Amino acid sequence: MACGGFACSKNCLCALNLLYTLVSLLLIGIAAWGIGFGLISSFRVVGVVIAVGVFLFFIALVGLIGAVKHHQVLLFFYMIILLLVFIVQFSVSCACLALNEDQQSELLEVGWSNTNSARTDIERNLNCCGFRIFYPNETCAADCLRTLHCRPCAPIMEEYSGMVLRFVGGIGLFFSFTEILGVWLTYRYRNQKDPRANPSAFI
Repeated sequence: MACGGFACSKNCLCALNLLYTLVSLLLIGIAAWGIGFGLISSFRVVGVVIAVGVFLFFIALVGLIGAVKHHQVLLFFYMIILLLVFIVQFSVSCACLALNEDQQSELLEVGWSNTNSARTDIERNLNCCGFRIFYPNETCAADCLRTLHCRPCAPIMEEYSGMVLRFVGGIGLFFSFTEILGVWLTYRYRNQKDPRANPSAFI
C-alpha cells in the first residue's frame, strides 16, 4: 500500500507516539537518577521534570490508543492538545535561542535569588560560593569553603548558560516540529477510511 494510505498513517502515528513515550520515561528516569545520586535536592525542579514527563506520557498514550483503534474523539483531543503544546514549546524554544548575554545574566540572578535548594545544588556541584561576590563567613555547600578560596558562581554559570540555552532551544525546536508533524498526521488519519470496515461507511 502507498505511503499515503491508511496503514502508513497509522504506523507513522504509532511510531511517533512510541517516541514520545520513550522521551517521557527518559525524563522521569533522569529526575529519579538525579535524586538517587544526590545531584538534585530541589523537589520543585524534580517535580516539574516529573510532571512534564507524566504529561507527555499521557499525551502519547492517548495518541497511541487513538491511532490503534482509529478513535475519532481521542484523535481529536490528541490533535488539539498537541497543537497547544507545539505553540508553547515553539515559543519557549525561540525565546531560549534569542536571549542575549545580559538577559541570561538577569535570569540567572533571579533564579539564584528565588531558589534556595537549587542554589545549594549549584554551589555543591560547581564548587563555588555566592553569586557575584564570595563572602568567607556566608553559608555555602561547596567543598572550597574549607580553604576559603572559592570562586563566585555567576561567572561559571554564565560560561555554560549560553551553551545550555542553545542546546535546550535546539532540542525544543526539533520536538516542536515533530509535534506539528503529529498534528498533520492525526488530521489526515482521522479523515481516512479503514479499508477493513464497510466501504460505504465513513469512520
